[in-house]
Amino acid sequence: MVKELQACNQVLVTQKKEMFEAFTGYETQNRYEVHLEDGVTLHAAEVGSGFLSRNFLNQMRPFEVLVADGSDKVCMKVTRPFRFIFHEVKVSNPAGVVLGRVVRRFRVLNRLYEVKDAEGQTLFQIKGPIFKPWTFYIENAQGEVGVITKKWSGFFKEALTDADNFGLKLGCEIPADQKAVLLGAVFLIDFVHFESGG
Repeated sequence: MVKELQACNQVLVTQKKEMFEAFTGYETQNRYEVHLEDGVTLHAAEVGSGFLSRNFLNQMRPFEVLVADGSDKVCMKVTRPFRFIFHEVKVSNPAGVVLGRVVRRFRVLNRLYEVKDAEGQTLFQIKGPIFKPWTFYIENAQGEVGVITKKWSGFFKEALTDADNFGLKLGCEIPADQKAVLLGAVFLIDFVHFESGG
């Protein structure tokens, strides 16, 4: 996964809608397609969350999202423990080596996440202005280096399901392992802000 992201500066993450969820209102495990700008499509699927946690804990539920290539070889893992507040994910490679973490910080008037490397050093801040609920700016010490944007997916899809589309745009100077952690941030942002009740 890391090598696929090296030259990739734009990613489209599309959540696959579930008809069962649309008609029953019961939350199902999230599934995504991750489209890289060079035409490569990866598949991501939530695992490890049971029916009760999905439907009673909603966006606070613990989960693991496995990202796999076209041959179903896992190339990245995004793991989230249960949290009421200060939501967090750990991003690791298939061998379990941690690439970094994304941690939500308390703010009253905006949404703030810190992106940390494997040693715990802060690499980026992701800021979501309160008046731009579908936009999250990625910044480092030099300024803005990227953006995560929720895309409008049509009235019926938005009304009937919580399936979402996200664009991730990054500067080319960001190393591939850091891009992987920022991709993990997309999944966390989807769960925290755009799941049922989020």
